[in-house]
Amino acid sequence: MHVFEERKLEAIYEKYLLLVAWYSKVYYKRKAAAHRSNRSPNIISLTMPACHRLLRLPASRRALSTTKTTSKPWLPSQSYTRLSPTPRPLSPLLSTPRSPIAYHTTSKLLTQTTTTPAPSPPPQIYTPPSTGLLSLLPPSWVPYAELIRLDKPAGTYYLYLPCLFSTLLAAPLSHSPPSTVLTYSLLFLSGAIIMRGAGCTINDLWDRNLDPHVTRTRLRPIARRAITPLNALLFTGAQLLTGLAILLQFPTSCFYYATPSLLLVALYPLAKRVTYYPQFVLGLTFSWGAILGFPALGVDLLSNTAALTAAGLLYGSNVAWTVLYDMIYAHQDIKDDAKAGIKSIALKHDKETKQVLTGLAVVQVALLAGAGVATGAGPAFFIGGCGGAAATLGFMIKRVNLKSVKDCWWWFVNGCWITGGAISLGLGADYLVRYYSEEEKAVEKEEQ
Repeated sequence: MHVFEERKLEAIYEKYLLLVAWYSKVYYKRKAAAHRSNRSPNIISLTMPACHRLLRLPASRRALSTTKTTSKPWLPSQSYTRLSPTPRPLSPLLSTPRSPIAYHTTSKLLTQTTTTPAPSPPPQIYTPPSTGLLSLLPPSWVPYAELIRLDKPAGTYYLYLPCLFSTLLAAPLSHSPPSTVLTYSLLFLSGAIIMRGAGCTINDLWDRNLDPHVTRTRLRPIARRAITPLNALLFTGAQLLTGLAILLQFPTSCFYYATPSLLLVALYPLAKRVTYYPQFVLGLTFSWGAILGFPALGVDLLSNTAALTAAGLLYGSNVAWTVLYDMIYAHQDIKDDAKAGIKSIALKHDKETKQVLTGLAVVQVALLAGAGVATGAGPAFFIGGCGGAAATLGFMIKRVNLKSVKDCWWWFVNGCWITGGAISLGLGADYLVRYYSEEEKAVEKEEQ
């Protein structure tokens, strides 16, 4: 019980005792006056001192231990001694010293402010997975699979899609065949799985003291101490080495373009402590793949102005998209984040979230269209990719219920397929149309 509630009960209990004492005093006075002929003196002699004690009158008024000879006809002729017992200690609630209680006043009434604490939710208990992919793994592997979010692949898709976008956008510039595009797309997918897991591990290491205070994250492996920080650190090193092995399968230039992203991976968890816009740092990190597709297919960004412009615009478009979907994601933890001191764009712009989401969607589609113009994309890209992105984002922003955790999670998980799928289809269709049209032109020239 709060200290404030205890003081409130003390005040109420004191007032109750005073009220009972006052009524007792008046009651016995009136009863003695009405029944003087048959009234026993002991009742008054014992009741009145008790009333004085309850009222906490001065000792001079409670000291009634004097021998009197009654002159009243209804009392016995002999003298009697009025009892003066040793005052009993007051109730602990009344005898303990109290500090002042906060009151607020109105023009008519002085009332005590009261607050009723909300009931705390029952503590969550971890239960091992009984369905899905994790249930098939050995028990000792399950915490590490949970650490890299193997059962929640939405983050992997969001990390992979910018790589796919840049690969499909760069393919017409490099005149790469579909087999080459498919090969590098699969390499990007494997790299996204590994690096997303490494990023989640680094994030949980940073947040190991914050996650236990957030409902959604308190059962994560490090937060519940299923994995020690040292083991998590060693696991991170193994993942980074695996990611390096995959990166070496790409052209050498990709290594120099990809390495700076590791700094952003490490800084994102720290950004949640110093700024209300950590989603922007996450966008810079997750969108890095929008640059890598061009050097992967042999397009030199430093010597090709159109490719550099397209890569920059595509990167900015993906940053806006990342902030958009992660703002919806952050609304799941908005109450716990406020209590734990974690900053997010959802807390900063809670009342105008839909307006911010709309602005981000406009920026994303505009920059995406600019990237298409820089590479000479055709109608399939602008209608399918840009138009599809605008339609799906508008529908999501209108329908999402930001006050519902389940609804925010549903749109976060499915948004990557709805919006990302529309953009991928537009880019893929434009690439195939341009590739086969160039093939036909090349065949015609050979025939001539």
